[in-house]
Amino acid sequence: MTTNKKVNEINKLDVTMWQPQKIEEFRSTFLSWYDLEKRTLPWRENNNPYRIWVSEIMLQQTRVDTVIPYYLNFMKLFPKISDLAAADEDVLLKAWEGLGYYSRVRNLQKAAIQIVSEFDGEMPQNPTDIASLKGIGPYTTGAISSMAFQLPIPAVDGNVMRVVSRLFEISEDIAKPASRKIFEAVMTEIIDPHKPGDFNQAMMDLGSSICTPTTPTCNLCPINQFCAAFESGKMLEYPVKSKKKKAKPVYYAGAIIQNESGEFLLEKRPSEGLLANMWTFPLLTEESLIKDIPLKIGTLNAAMPQEFEDGVLKNLSSEVKTSYSIEPIWLKKPFAEVIHLFSHLKWYIAIYYGKMSNEMLTELPENCLWVHPSDFSNYTFPGPQQKMWQKYLTKFDK
Repeated sequence: MTTNKKVNEINKLDVTMWQPQKIEEFRSTFLSWYDLEKRTLPWRENNNPYRIWVSEIMLQQTRVDTVIPYYLNFMKLFPKISDLAAADEDVLLKAWEGLGYYSRVRNLQKAAIQIVSEFDGEMPQNPTDIASLKGIGPYTTGAISSMAFQLPIPAVDGNVMRVVSRLFEISEDIAKPASRKIFEAVMTEIIDPHKPGDFNQAMMDLGSSICTPTTPTCNLCPINQFCAAFESGKMLEYPVKSKKKKAKPVYYAGAIIQNESGEFLLEKRPSEGLLANMWTFPLLTEESLIKDIPLKIGTLNAAMPQEFEDGVLKNLSSEVKTSYSIEPIWLKKPFAEVIHLFSHLKWYIAIYYGKMSNEMLTELPENCLWVHPSDFSNYTFPGPQQKMWQKYLTKFDK
């Protein structure tokens, strides 16, 4: 039943809501298409709320084809919520390695611990309780509630907002958090109360395969006869989305340091912050390397006069000696560059290579280790580290 609050949200816009008969026709048409065309995916094999939850978290910011092997391995390692709650963090991060946005898996485990301690190890069925779990927002609450427990609660993500904005020609900026309430209100009106899980998944499938951002195949769309934007020929004007801020550039020197035993220096990052508890080659801020040198930030990634390169290398040697008590012999110039984009930051890493004799090895800081490449599989590497290693292999492992 539509609440006054929902009605008010819809009335804020110049949106003509469909009559009940049209809504019924839409649901029937849409779900008939979904029954025939729905994708076969491992998390759709049953209505297990744990499997649905894990898949939805993995699918955030990640393509379906990428997620499938990770999902299958994850469920093999942690088949029950209690297994996830008790998992060793290093094993957990390794299972997630390559998916990125590692806060997702950390929050998964925190929520699993909540479920074990507060709900006897079973996913709660009340949407308010589901939403109380760490890392679960309105979208995931709607997905679990509708797919696992058949509650008529919408799961509104970017795909859904795009489909709905075209269906009703809604001009609200989908980049603004407040707009979500509008789309949730409309979805609450049109969602099928008898098959809400299928309805939400149909929306997702349609948005990812047919009602795409720039090249929608409207002639193949099963619900084009209901679509206001298709009727007016304005499909590409929807959704309205303002540009997000550019990621802030951050510049580093990455130090790949090898000893005579073929081992490489790895450093474990702090337990808090970006890439927490993961392993990387040493990363030094560019500011520390161009101190006392008349250069601007970003110049490590560009050609420099010889006297400046010598100054940077001198500072690099000094910083490595101070931080790690070692003195490698360096290549004079960075041999490659890595660019890695986070949601809010863009890392530029100029990669330097250094080698040292075993005679000069000293005791490392407690968060550092010499590790042979044959043992790299035992350590969780974030995206920048993986890219740096591939650059090294391309350059030197021939």
